[in-house]
Amino acid sequence: MKKTLLILLAVFALQASFAQEDSFKDGEWFRFKMSYSGFLKAGNATLSVDETTLNGKPVFHVVGKGWTTGAIKWFFKVKDKYESYFDTKSNLPYKFIRNINEGGHKKNIEIDFDQENKTALVFNKKYNRKRTIETKPNVQDMVSTFYYLRNKLDVSSLKAGDEITLDMFFDEENYGFKLKYLGEETIKAKLNGSSCKVNALKFRPYVMAGRVFKEEESLTLWVSNDKNKVPLRIKADLAVGSLRADLEAFKGLKHSFKTVVED
Repeated sequence: MKKTLLILLAVFALQASFAQEDSFKDGEWFRFKMSYSGFLKAGNATLSVDETTLNGKPVFHVVGKGWTTGAIKWFFKVKDKYESYFDTKSNLPYKFIRNINEGGHKKNIEIDFDQENKTALVFNKKYNRKRTIETKPNVQDMVSTFYYLRNKLDVSSLKAGDEITLDMFFDEENYGFKLKYLGEETIKAKLNGSSCKVNALKFRPYVMAGRVFKEEESLTLWVSNDKNKVPLRIKADLAVGSLRADLEAFKGLKHSFKTVVED
């Protein structure tokens, strides 16, 4: 379960083509269930969107939370919270907060982005340390990336096997993210209590093999093939066991969500 929400948010950092209409709005909310090695419930995660202001600027405030449940929390307790404030027009982030506790491993980091001057002021609250770091132009944070690219996704320009790259900033460093588009697939799901089939887009993000992941291509991600680009499922082959996250409930979507209900 370690780094569950981090993994979930990282792999939802997707594609860099352009769409014509926003994919989300104020009030959108997702809940995911986590399972370890295919059968053991590991925890839950949520993502929510609220429209507000930050320093006089209109922003979307997204909060991502993840926590362990059941038997796993008795030997490895996780309580993570991620926040991002990003511009309602450009979707570029102004502030990012990461406050996590993963089996006693704690981080509390706040980042203020200066998009014009291409810098990030990183405040590591655990060590009461501040430093300014240069960033890439139009840099995204871990959370804002997902929402920014939901608005830019148009798979009509992608072919199976195409690779997409993206610049993000995480903790105290720039991060180059890359994933491969694998095509379309219809998957079974249980959403808001109803079994259904959903037409999905399938991706394979590249990760760093080692302590957490078995190899670079250890992750597989599915998002809905519609205007919403809803995150549906992720599978991760870990160094020990495997992790799966499935969307189980949602509300506040901007566009209608089409499924085929099973008998």
